[in-house]
Amino acid sequence: MSKPNSFETTPPQERAILVAVNPDASEDEYVDLELHGLCEAAGVEPVALIRQRLDRPVGGTFLGKGKLVELATLVQEVAADVAIVDGELNGIQQRNVQDTIACRVVDRTQLILDIFAGRATTKEGMLQVELAQLTYMLPKLMSVYTKFERQKGGIGMRGPGETKLETDRRMVRDRIAKLQDEIVEVSRVRKLQRAGRRKHPFPFASIVGYTSAGKSTLMNRLAKTDLLADAMPFATLDPTTRKVDLDDGYSVFVTDTVGFIRNLPTHLVAAFESTLEEATDADFLIHLIDVSIENWEMQRDAVLETLERLKAHEKPTITVFNKIDAMPDPTEARRLVAEWPNSVAISAQRGTGINDLMAAMIRQVQGLLGRVEALVPYSEASLVQECYNFGRVHTVEYRDEGIWIVADLVAEMRGRLARFSAAHHHPPTRS
Repeated sequence: MSKPNSFETTPPQERAILVAVNPDASEDEYVDLELHGLCEAAGVEPVALIRQRLDRPVGGTFLGKGKLVELATLVQEVAADVAIVDGELNGIQQRNVQDTIACRVVDRTQLILDIFAGRATTKEGMLQVELAQLTYMLPKLMSVYTKFERQKGGIGMRGPGETKLETDRRMVRDRIAKLQDEIVEVSRVRKLQRAGRRKHPFPFASIVGYTSAGKSTLMNRLAKTDLLADAMPFATLDPTTRKVDLDDGYSVFVTDTVGFIRNLPTHLVAAFESTLEEATDADFLIHLIDVSIENWEMQRDAVLETLERLKAHEKPTITVFNKIDAMPDPTEARRLVAEWPNSVAISAQRGTGINDLMAAMIRQVQGLLGRVEALVPYSEASLVQECYNFGRVHTVEYRDEGIWIVADLVAEMRGRLARFSAAHHHPPTRS
């Protein structure tokens, strides 16, 4: 009797046909690379790619009739398990395409949600992912999964996508309502945490940028942390806040946020609202841009559009051109910095330009400071020490009436000294 084969430790990757849908031929390479990156992050093997030039989707099938026939033939030729469409399909479109090509169909939103489902590790992250999945699934529940309802596993079928297919709309709505209540509670705790940090009146900065722009690498460099820094899309889902000490006694709280992406699904923006509040609550933003890729302007614009959706686009921003060590033309970095206001060029990986970024952060912090002249009673002497921690102290004189201090401080610290300010007490003079 032959020796039995050993068990496989990992399931075989699904074979996927990628369906790129973009009207502009100049975007082809960028769209293809991003689709392949998303597939790698989701653990799917792309085996073929076809493209449909569409200004707007075809009503009931999203794709044109001829392209559907081509796709159905290709599914058979390459023995594909799934077709991934770079667009958002409604329930009718998804069902019709599946029926025509006799293969499971996953759209861009499902693919991103599947990656999120695999990456979420904290309670908040998992709640937010499940809410996004169920909200996305609800309108499709009756029309999409009839043919595949007993098929378990696979891309687009993880988490709630696998366990909730046989529930009815009422049960899904009940679950959505429960998740929303839980997220409200988690959001309340997050706001308390932010308020707690605000009691230490350092300014707040959020690193924002396209997924894989190098945000976690930069955070590790600035805060000397050891966060996961993966080149795959959405390696970081849960925001991390660290205190970063700058030169000349300045400090700032910095938060590494979830990466943005082109056409970020509405379901994700809504579900991750409490996480994205880290960007909207910041005093200033650090917008990290990967300039080593050819179409970096598209990624920059996608981030700016998302910030506008979050109503955070008018916040003071340091623009950081990252990965300059991988730029085809190194002189281009200098030109970008010269043309782009309040910008620096760095390599977060190698540490190049980090001093320039720290100097820009100090200037941004200084812009948040205001001059205070105050007479602090000796019973409140601890406030004087805090002024050293949370701003720049210019003068300290110990007088009979109290401690005379002149300092540039953040707004929270100015508020704590307001009752002792020179507006209420004339500055003492030495005899």
